[in-house]
Amino acid sequence: MVTVPLLLGRIFLTARSSSPLLAASFRTTRIAQSTAPSTSRLLASLASSTKMSEPRSPEGVVINLDFNHLGKDELLNITHKLVDRLKSGVDSIVASPTVSYSSILGPLLDLEQSFRTESELVTFPFHVAVEQSLRDASREASLLVEAAVVDVNMRVDLFQKLVAYKEQCAKDNLSEEKLRALDKLIRDGKRNGLNLDQATRDEIKTIKNELNEKALEFAKNCAEDKWEHLFSAEELTGLPPSFLEGLDKDATTGKFKLTLKYPHLFPVTKMCSVPETRRIMETANSSKAMELNTKILEDILVLRQREAELLGYQNHAAYVQEVLMADSPVKVDQFLRELAEKLQPLWALERSQWLSLKKAEFEQNGWEFNGKLEPWDSRYYMQKVEETQYSINQEEYKPYFPIEQVTSGLLEIYQTLLHVKFTLLQNVPVWHPEVQAYEVRDARDSSLMGYFYLDMYPRDGKYTHACCMPLQLSCVGSADGKRIPAVIAMLCNFPKPCGDRPALLHHNEVETYFHEFGHVMHSICSRTETGTFSGASGVEKDFVECPSQMLENWVWHRAPLALLSKHYETGETLPLEMVEKLVHSQKANAGAFNLRQIVLGLFDQKIHTAPAGERCDTAKYYADTVKEILDMEAIPNTNFPASFGHLAHGYSARYYSYLWSEVFSMDMFDTVFGDELMNPTKGLLYRQKILEPAGSRDATALLSDFLGRDPKPEPFLKSKGIEVAASN
Repeated sequence: MVTVPLLLGRIFLTARSSSPLLAASFRTTRIAQSTAPSTSRLLASLASSTKMSEPRSPEGVVINLDFNHLGKDELLNITHKLVDRLKSGVDSIVASPTVSYSSILGPLLDLEQSFRTESELVTFPFHVAVEQSLRDASREASLLVEAAVVDVNMRVDLFQKLVAYKEQCAKDNLSEEKLRALDKLIRDGKRNGLNLDQATRDEIKTIKNELNEKALEFAKNCAEDKWEHLFSAEELTGLPPSFLEGLDKDATTGKFKLTLKYPHLFPVTKMCSVPETRRIMETANSSKAMELNTKILEDILVLRQREAELLGYQNHAAYVQEVLMADSPVKVDQFLRELAEKLQPLWALERSQWLSLKKAEFEQNGWEFNGKLEPWDSRYYMQKVEETQYSINQEEYKPYFPIEQVTSGLLEIYQTLLHVKFTLLQNVPVWHPEVQAYEVRDARDSSLMGYFYLDMYPRDGKYTHACCMPLQLSCVGSADGKRIPAVIAMLCNFPKPCGDRPALLHHNEVETYFHEFGHVMHSICSRTETGTFSGASGVEKDFVECPSQMLENWVWHRAPLALLSKHYETGETLPLEMVEKLVHSQKANAGAFNLRQIVLGLFDQKIHTAPAGERCDTAKYYADTVKEILDMEAIPNTNFPASFGHLAHGYSARYYSYLWSEVFSMDMFDTVFGDELMNPTKGLLYRQKILEPAGSRDATALLSDFLGRDPKPEPFLKSKGIEVAASN
C-alpha cells in the first residue's frame, strides 16, 4: 500500500480528502527555488540543529533523516520556523501587484513542494521514531503543520489570485502539466468551499482541523497498543519450533509472550491447531484500540458528513469520489456488489471445504462440532486448504526466502525491467540502525533518479502495517531546471532474524514486498514537472494501487522465483516441483479472500453514505456487512474498524480502490507482459507509459496509451477463478 502524508494514508500514497492547495499530508517534495522565499537560512538552521558532520546526507536529499537526537523544544522550534515561512511565502504571493506565472503559480508550486519536503523532518518521526517522547513531539508538530496547511487552503485571497491568473494564463504559454496544476488548484479551492460565505468557510476550516487531530490520535492509539498474552507450549500446538524459538518467555511462568504484531498474529492464526488460542488472538486483534478509537472514528464520520453537506454534497463518499475514476458512490456500490455476486459460487465451495476440514479435525480430537465457521477459523482453514488441496506447506517454503536473497532478487528484477541501477549506501543518516538506504540511477545514462530507505522489521511505536511514505518528490526545480531526486521510505513489519537464522519470509510476505516496492519505483521513476502530479501520490486515488498490484504477478512465476529464492542452509533455489505447486495454488481461497476485501469496501461505503443526522454504530455496520457478504458472524463485543487505519488516514470512501485498481493491473499484466516477465523492452514501456507520467495525465489515458485500447475486465475475472464468456 502506498500511504501518503502524515495523516493520510501514508502507507497508501493516497491523497487527503480535503483536496488541499498545499497537500502537506502528501509530504512530497520539491525544493523551493528562486521565486519562493529563500529556504537557505532555514535549511542551514536544520543542518546546524542536527549537529552532524558525518554521516552525510546523499546528494540532493534536503533533510537529515537521523532525527533521533532532536528534543521536543528543538523539533517544535523548527516547526514554527517552517510554518512562519509558509505563511510569509503565501503573503508575498497574495501581495504581488502583478498577475503572472512568475508571481502567482510558479512561487506557489515551489513553496508547496519545499514545505512538504522540509516538514518531513518534524512529521515523519511520528511513524518511525524509537522514543515515545520524540513520537509525541512529532505528533504535536504534525498538528501544527496540518493546521498551517488548512490555513493556506482556506485563504480566499490566494484562491482569487489563482482565478485571476487563470483568466490571463494564455499569455504565459504554460505546459499542459502546469495548466493542469492550475486547474487542480482552482478545483480544489472550490472543493474547500472558498466560493462560499465566511461563516461556512470558518466552520469547514474548524472541521478540517478537528479531523486532522482525530486522525493522528487514531493512529497513535493503534501504534502504541501494548496488548500481550502468555501461552503455554500446549496452547501453541501446530506452530513450528522455529517460531517458538523466536519468542520471548515470561521469567516467572516460562510461558511464551505473544503480541498483535504481524510476525506473531499471522503465524498463530494460520497454524495453531488450538481453537481457543486462535480465538484469543483474533478477538484481541478485532478489539485493538477499540475503547479509544471507536468514539474517535464515529466522531470523524460525523465531521466528514457535516463537511460534505456544507460543501453541497449528499455525503462524504460523493465528495471524495467525484474526482476519482469511479466518480460516484452508485458506480462503486454497483462494482462491489456485482463482483460479490460473481464470487459467491466460489465462496460456497470454499466454505464447504472449510467445514469439511473442521468437522474431520474436531471428530479426530473428540471436540463437539457445531456445524459453523467462527471468525478465528478463517486464516487457519485457508491454510489447511492449501495444505490438503494443493500440497502447500508454507513452512517448507520459508527457508527458501531469506530476506537478503529476496531483496537481492527483487532488486535484480526491477533493475532489469525498469532500466535502473541500485547501490547500497554506507554512512548516511538513518533513523534506526536496521534501516538501509539505496541510491537509484538510470542505467542508460547514469543520471541520479532518487533514493529509497528500507525499514523492514517491527518495533514498539512504529507504524504497524506495510506502506511507503514519500519524503521528497521527483520534479523539476525552477531555479536551475534540474530534476530533484525522489526520496521514499518503505516501512514493513516482517519477521526478524532469530539467532543464527536469518529473517525468513512466507511467500505472501514476498508478494507484499514486491507490491510495496512497486510504490517505491512509482515515485523514483516519476518524471513530472511538478510535485503536484509526481509518483503514486500524484495519481487518482483509485488508480494508485494499480502499478504495484501488477508487479505482484512476478512472484508467481518460475523465472522470478529462481532469483528470489535461495535456501538459507543449502543454497538451493526453489525446486521446480515446489514452484509448480505454488503456481497451482494461486487461486486457492480466491472467493473468501476477495469477498473479505468487498466486506471492507462496502463497509467503508456504507458508513460514508449513511443517512444525514445518523451517528453510525461502526461495530454494528461492520457486523451487518460481514453477515451480508460472508454469512458469518463478527466476533461479539469487538470492533475491528477501530484499528482499521485506512478509514482515518486517506482511504475513507476509497477502500474499494484495491479491487478497482486490480481490474486494470491484471489487464496490463495479461496484455503486455504475459509470459515475458523479464523482457526489458516491455519493462521500459511500462516505465515510460505508466510510471514516468504519473498523475500528469488521467489514469484512463495512461491505460489506453499503454494497452493500445480501452481497458477490459476479463483478465481480472479470470484471475479470480470466475468463468468469463468468450468475447467476439
